[in-house]
Amino acid sequence: MIDIKFLRENPEVVKENIKKKFQDHKLALVDEVIELDAQARKTQQEADSLRADRNKLSKQIGALMGQGKKEEAEEVKKLVNAQAKKLEELAEKEKELGEKVNKIMMTIPNIIDPSVPIGKNDTENVEIQKYGEPFIPDFEIPYHTEIMEKLNGIDLESARKVAGNGFYYLMGDIARLHSAVISYARDFMIDRGFVYCIPPFMIRSNVVTGVMSFDEMDAMMYKIDGEDLYLIGTSEHSMIGKFIDTIIPEVELPKTLTSYSPCFRKEKGAHGLEERGVYRIHQFEKQEMIVVCKPEESPMWFDKLWQNTVDFFQSLDIPVRTLECCSGDLADLKVKSIDVEAWSPRQKKYFEVGSCSNLGDAQARRLKIRVNAENGKYFAHTLNNTVVAPPRMLIAFLENNLQEDGSVKIPKALQPYMGGKTSIK
Repeated sequence: MIDIKFLRENPEVVKENIKKKFQDHKLALVDEVIELDAQARKTQQEADSLRADRNKLSKQIGALMGQGKKEEAEEVKKLVNAQAKKLEELAEKEKELGEKVNKIMMTIPNIIDPSVPIGKNDTENVEIQKYGEPFIPDFEIPYHTEIMEKLNGIDLESARKVAGNGFYYLMGDIARLHSAVISYARDFMIDRGFVYCIPPFMIRSNVVTGVMSFDEMDAMMYKIDGEDLYLIGTSEHSMIGKFIDTIIPEVELPKTLTSYSPCFRKEKGAHGLEERGVYRIHQFEKQEMIVVCKPEESPMWFDKLWQNTVDFFQSLDIPVRTLECCSGDLADLKVKSIDVEAWSPRQKKYFEVGSCSNLGDAQARRLKIRVNAENGKYFAHTLNNTVVAPPRMLIAFLENNLQEDGSVKIPKALQPYMGGKTSIK
């Protein structure tokens, strides 16, 4: 969320940013919020002035009563009571205007980094670099669920009966592989100095609106009926929420955490063949990383975070590439984002397995995550990145490690987590 003071002083900059994100329908909101903000500040000034007058009159009443001038004191009391009613009206108006300003500010997109390429949607994202050599074997690679089924590793039919489409049972060595990847990712990040955390898997609405836009919230989140609770779509939500309404001593920054959680997502809309199986599902597990840091350090941490994911996949011999997300593909709170995509030998192309985002002070401003420094308080910067989400990562893993005889090779880094197994047969 943008600072209202910045918007007030730089309306054209905010409008230009909206145009870069191809959200022209929001342009009128800038002038609307400036007008509402002016009304809110005028109302506040009027209320403050009235409060000051009441304080003076209250002192005057005390003086008059002390002098035995009861009738005069009663007249002043009437004036104070009249002002109290007016003050109540102003307070209500001030609250109403403040809520309107805040609601609009929550929908105006964050100012994107100057380095972000301008484009309408994900088709205009820009490739940065490839890591590892993509290869296509001499034999045909089946669809990922076929590979799993031949290894007695998945049961989609039973899951449909129990929970519907978008769910699965992982079985045997494939289920073990799933857990091995999560455990390896946990240790991988701990070795890089991140503090391991298992967060709440449900969060309140004020945390939801603090970490994401309304559009994302509607498209992703499952709400618990009758309670102010939502199932998390990623542990980033509750991990950033951990710092809600806190003042962090600057000497304690950065906060670097890695978290495990199940994730729950609506995944609205119809999907093509390549998004079936375990690619786009309602429930999955993930290892995440988040950073809370000084504003001047967020670009450095952004590069460190996406590099962690690249290094993780390279340690498992899976070729990946990085893509810079264009302006139109950025969620409203994001300043800059890079996707990590893994190579699919079957499709002969890359597909997304993780996303790294710098949100500037947008989440911190909404959640009131402040830093106490020598020169005063300021809002922290927050960043997040996927270490690994096994269901989607399993697709890349199986395709890149499938052998001609139908077995799946286990890379050396994962073997300790698979009981020493070198392959799944």
